[in-house]
Amino acid sequence: VYEIGRQFRNEGIDMTHNPEFTTCEFYMEYADYNDLMKITEEMLSGMVKSIHGSYKVTYHPDGPDGEAVEIDFTPPFRRVSMIKTLEEKLNVKFPDADKLNSAEANKFLSDLCLKHEVECPAPRTTARLLDKLVGDFIEETCINPTFIMDHPQIMSPLAKWHRSEKGLTERFELFVMKKEVCNAYTELNDPAVQRE
Repeated sequence: VYEIGRQFRNEGIDMTHNPEFTTCEFYMEYADYNDLMKITEEMLSGMVKSIHGSYKVTYHPDGPDGEAVEIDFTPPFRRVSMIKTLEEKLNVKFPDADKLNSAEANKFLSDLCLKHEVECPAPRTTARLLDKLVGDFIEETCINPTFIMDHPQIMSPLAKWHRSEKGLTERFELFVMKKEVCNAYTELNDPAVQRE
């Protein structure tokens, strides 16, 4: 089941968010986030190849007279695990993912943001602190298509819990040229977990 259509959201507007936009949304029975990444990868790389005759495109983020950036849509796209990548980039061990909802984890992330001069206005929730760190240290490296995967449960209430990583979910976001172009997950379909 899929839909391509206009979306209208009563949200703020900024350089990366518009209250009106076009999306392609689909649901697939018995599919998980690995299947969704494969479909997304095949669809985007296939469109680029069909339109440009190559997986590589030249993009001018500052207009036609600005610097040119080459974006390579050759599959497979890069895949990075959110928490593991933050640990590598910040050279620090994070609290266990299933403990991220604690006051201690919030203080750890808040101190980490202060140390690295990552701005996070109130409310400084754990999910917002994590999102700001991801924005500064992972998203900024995503020029070519990159799946940021395995978000903590605290950031992903509707995503199915990860099958092998406690405290994480089967969710991904696809970034191209530092911008989010896709956000998807294995659907949480356990009513007992949904009630929590």
